[in-house]
Amino acid sequence: MIKLYNEGIFLKDGYTIIPESQSHYDKNEAKKGTIAYHIMNNHNMSNNMEHLRIKFDSMASHDITYVGIIQTARASGMKKFPLPYVMTCCHNSLCAVGGTINDDDHLFGLSAAKKYGGIYVPPHIAVIHQYMRENFAGCGKMILGSDSHTRYGALGTMAIGEGGGELVKQLLEDTYDIDLPDVIAVYLDGKPHPWVGPHDIALAIIREVFKNGYVKNKVMEFVGPGISTIDTDYRNGIDVMTTETTCLSSIWRTDEDTHDYLKEHHREADYKTLNPDSIAYYEGCVYVDLSTIKPMIALPFHPSHAYEIDELYENLIPILKETEKAAAKVSEGKAHFTLLDKVTSDGKLMVQQGVIGGCSGGTYSNIVEAAHALKGKTIGNDEFYLSIYPSSQPVYTDLDRKGFLADLMDSGALIRSAFCGPCFGAGDIPANNAISIRHNTRNFPNREGSKPGQGQMSAVALMDARSIAATAANGGILTSAEHLDIWGDIPEYHYNDRSYQSRVYNGFNHPDNTKELRYGPNIKDWPKLGALTDHILLKTASKIEDEVTTTDELIPSGETSSYRSNPLGLAEFTLSRRDPLYVQRSKSIRDLEQQRCLGHTSKSLENIFNIIKSIKGFEALNPLEVEIGSVLYANKPGDGSAREQAASCQRVLGGLANITQEYATKRYRSNCINWGILPFHLKGQPDNLKINDYIFVPNIKEKLANSLDNIPAYIIREDSYIPISLYILDMTDNEKEILKAGSLINYNRNKQ
Repeated sequence: MIKLYNEGIFLKDGYTIIPESQSHYDKNEAKKGTIAYHIMNNHNMSNNMEHLRIKFDSMASHDITYVGIIQTARASGMKKFPLPYVMTCCHNSLCAVGGTINDDDHLFGLSAAKKYGGIYVPPHIAVIHQYMRENFAGCGKMILGSDSHTRYGALGTMAIGEGGGELVKQLLEDTYDIDLPDVIAVYLDGKPHPWVGPHDIALAIIREVFKNGYVKNKVMEFVGPGISTIDTDYRNGIDVMTTETTCLSSIWRTDEDTHDYLKEHHREADYKTLNPDSIAYYEGCVYVDLSTIKPMIALPFHPSHAYEIDELYENLIPILKETEKAAAKVSEGKAHFTLLDKVTSDGKLMVQQGVIGGCSGGTYSNIVEAAHALKGKTIGNDEFYLSIYPSSQPVYTDLDRKGFLADLMDSGALIRSAFCGPCFGAGDIPANNAISIRHNTRNFPNREGSKPGQGQMSAVALMDARSIAATAANGGILTSAEHLDIWGDIPEYHYNDRSYQSRVYNGFNHPDNTKELRYGPNIKDWPKLGALTDHILLKTASKIEDEVTTTDELIPSGETSSYRSNPLGLAEFTLSRRDPLYVQRSKSIRDLEQQRCLGHTSKSLENIFNIIKSIKGFEALNPLEVEIGSVLYANKPGDGSAREQAASCQRVLGGLANITQEYATKRYRSNCINWGILPFHLKGQPDNLKINDYIFVPNIKEKLANSLDNIPAYIIREDSYIPISLYILDMTDNEKEILKAGSLINYNRNKQ
């Protein structure tokens, strides 16, 4: 059972829930009693806890993001890394696409670690979040990462995944500025059944809180007696999935098992007992009875599309029909994906592939459980196959020394290296019209690597490693882990970091400015971006009315990741799987702005400006003083990854604004601001707005300096204009200045 409270709650002595309506406690004082409040207070550089200015203890990036971050920081005046900055090579590890460009990025990262004093983790050594768990997460700390799944709450660390711009600020010894977030209690009670794994619990929670936004941009604080019924490795598996709720961060109370985990990883000094104060107030509560959770499956195309496996089988045909309809909408008629044809004569679902790996699935205990399920069995020699990715070399070697990898390989399972590829479409891409079951973090449309535009489509369902192993033992017939009785016999893990000592470069506090950065031909600097003018003219390059638009749709993952160090090269893929004409339209608008910067007004705009001049107050408007840029309309963009390229690609193509009903995540909105993209909201529905419409927004700099509640604008048609009303939600003073400067790079240069 999962229950969402419809009001705030007080937590007494860490165990007793008292609804706000039944309490006499002082709410404002009790807000200071959460674990999250204490940690944020200790990291806040301002004198105002309502408006936080956070400095983090360490940071982490992977090989899709660190090149752009370092290039941005260099352009902004960075001389050294002022805090531990870990750069892992766990995304483009295979160096399989684009010739030399992936390993060129890796060697750039190593050279930057030498020059600026960083920590460099080579390919196949560890996935980013496992390395940070093993080496940097500790009780009471805060960590910032340029990956959305930056979550180490189970180790007492508040971790936040953001776009690269926020990491650049830390490298420039600036702060992460945010209003004090609300904190939601996640009260774990009871004890999970042996056949229930961390992914089952995570998916059950996500199903309850994603669509209603219960924890959106808030901190999830895990409390309650149920925590101590699961070990820290298990907790890590739940915690990393909090990202899929759209929360800001997470934190867990700690106990002796947390202490044992840190001690085993040679960091006993990083342990502190973390508990809420005797009275703590939370803006809401997610009550979870762990004993009621059953094995789960999240069907395509979102982790919240979750069912108990038993529930799926009770309603198999209707649920599969609805999923096929969703697939048809995703493919837009360009590809065909079916599930009903995978139902066997006895009413079971046959899947074609299984994957256990990454930051959520590749943990020690998950793989041990899979090995128990498959010991002495075979996955068969038909279509179904299983790949397993241990999350780090220390995990890999301990599994090897205990014989678990041999048991898995004897069953026919494939053992891979530490690599995040299957999670974003760069490894184990399923066959066309295949369904893959995976213990990794996401199952967004086409994220597994298919290309509907080329007639290729497959899909992913998320499941726990235990049920994936049970399915593998049943030859690919979807099977709940509850059908096996071998769970829970997990020998103690022994951490040995000799592989890290052999291969990881640690230059923190030892920068060498005499070292030169090593560039490859694909590594390019950011193009120059102009400052905001008083008035702007936007042209609609795309209109997306989907309920949610993910960052995977804004800039696809997979092979495009190889171009993350080449801003203009990567931008060619923007919205390619959702609106293939977006790039062409944006470039044509960018050409108009480039002409303006050269002192020319395009003849195609003469009539547009004549109509603008017919608006009262703008009769004497000088077109050369009006910045021109493209605008994207989307109902709710930005769900998913922290990748800043979802915004930067829009910007380098000439994007100047987004118009939305709401932003799916704070991190995407922050990315837009850091890249000089105005984050407009539309009052009312977009019925009047069409692709290729011009929108005139006057006095925008004046609005940024004053009220943002009502920003008049005008849709410009061939012979008339239509007034509309925009607004922007609250921003910090720094964010306003970044927008006026045209980008974070410009803002920092101006400060120089």
